[in-house]
Amino acid sequence: MEPRHVIVVGCGRVGTELATRLCGEGYSVSIIDKNAASFRRLPPHLQLKTVLGFGFDKDVLAEAGVNSAYALAAVTSGDNSNILTARIAREQFEVPNVVARIYDPKRAVVYQRLGIQTVATVTWTTQQALERLFPENFSTEWSDSTGTLSVIESALPVTWAGKRLVDLDSPGRFRFMALIRGNAGRFVTPEVIGQEGDRLVILVDHGAISELNDCLKGGDA
Repeated sequence: MEPRHVIVVGCGRVGTELATRLCGEGYSVSIIDKNAASFRRLPPHLQLKTVLGFGFDKDVLAEAGVNSAYALAAVTSGDNSNILTARIAREQFEVPNVVARIYDPKRAVVYQRLGIQTVATVTWTTQQALERLFPENFSTEWSDSTGTLSVIESALPVTWAGKRLVDLDSPGRFRFMALIRGNAGRFVTPEVIGQEGDRLVILVDHGAISELNDCLKGGDA
């Protein structure tokens, strides 16, 4: 089976770190930058493809393998370039998972409605980008000292959009405690309705993790 292909746009510190992490985890990676000198930041051992040009140029994206890409991260130093690149990848090439780094967090909600995940510069971490690029994977944020309970973060399944999250709880197994929408968090209360692009914060019994994982993948609860 061929490794999933990911495109990173921007070979600055962030792009270099992300590309290095992705290569280390076995992904096929292409990295785009308008400045050839930027590729010198990449560790020499990395097995990836470098493409010179702008991420919003369709020919450049095609050279980077956008037609077979599973995910794209636009992490240049410009909001407009990142969002334009992300929109082209999402809307014209139908790349399933797209994330854009932004400097203005007020724009996050607008881009969320377009199906573009964002990470604000002030809260940027490579892990956050990976979680948005690969939303089918959940991450464990905390476990209690007895090994009984964990708090995990996961993407909201698309089929759960429009549903009351409290109705999706499984008493004694897992509970939806909070969600992240745009770049803001909020508690799950009876009136909270799930929206596409939400990330869930879930309290789960260790014995029910497999059940929850199946539930998240299937989109049924």
